[in-house]
Amino acid sequence: MKKIWMVRAGKSAVYAPDFLAKKITAIGWGLIGSLEQVHTRDEISSLISDSFPDYNRFRVANAAGQVFRFREELVLESTVLMYEPATRLYRVGIIKGDYKFDPNADEELRHTKAVEWSHVVSRDVLSPQTKNSLGSIATIFCISEEAAQEVLSRSETLKELEAAAPLSGTVEGQSEVKDSEADIRRDIEQRALEFLQDRLARLGWDELQDLVAGLLRAMGYKTQVSLPGADRGRDIVASPDGFGFQTPRIIVQVKHRKGTTGAPEVRAFLGGLRQNDNGLYVSTGGFTREAKYEAERANHHLSLLDMDGFGRSVMEHYDVMDAESRALLPLKKIYWPA
Repeated sequence: MKKIWMVRAGKSAVYAPDFLAKKITAIGWGLIGSLEQVHTRDEISSLISDSFPDYNRFRVANAAGQVFRFREELVLESTVLMYEPATRLYRVGIIKGDYKFDPNADEELRHTKAVEWSHVVSRDVLSPQTKNSLGSIATIFCISEEAAQEVLSRSETLKELEAAAPLSGTVEGQSEVKDSEADIRRDIEQRALEFLQDRLARLGWDELQDLVAGLLRAMGYKTQVSLPGADRGRDIVASPDGFGFQTPRIIVQVKHRKGTTGAPEVRAFLGGLRQNDNGLYVSTGGFTREAKYEAERANHHLSLLDMDGFGRSVMEHYDVMDAESRALLPLKKIYWPA
């Protein structure tokens, strides 16, 4: 099956009217100049680096990859998609011309290829799985074979779409859609947690310690944070009054590293706890099975928190964390239909 390429018409499809009126598709990055004599990814990378000196190497590589795909992989007779959020329509077209550069056009419309926009697909008729696969934020990407098959099978001319009766799903169909949407939501939540953990892994040890203290404050405790090198086995002391006089009194050890924490380290931490102390051991590298067993049979209440557990706890309490803690790990809330 031939590849189908999704090409974004700018942010919020602001250039969709230009794509349709001029019968083109475009890639942006007009400041890099003409690509008429350029055919390799390395050449494109050099142009982007020169034109955007503030780009780091990862951003250059990402931009070069997208421009290269537009320049070299969108060949004659390739199928392209463009989404119009205002109409909820995916426009389906065929590449009918070679690459052209117009130095006088809008910056986002200088690199173009001629397109015959012939068919449309309403987003409302697509399955949740296909909708999700078409949701990449990349400017240009090749859609999956399953999504491509559904898009082509559902495509029709604009006249056919306008003449069609309004869709009315069955109760069974609506139930299937809700189940699929729930699966997609769980997948997105898991990916969000993984990205959050990536951010946590990049924090310095002192930043992670401050974030752990911020989490405890969000849970209603007041905290004392030790200075670097002076913890004596306790990085944070949390209690209702902030002085450790009132119970519960929580002694916290923070280990920010790739290696797992073993039973000897857990035993050493337990040995420093006093009567009525509760322990919290945070290790971003996780814990060995023996360390977990050591915690389970301890005389003190001891909780072990690995990267996954810490990430989930941060997500749960993030809304009530103080500004200093949120500044260490900036997150955005995303709303999902109930």
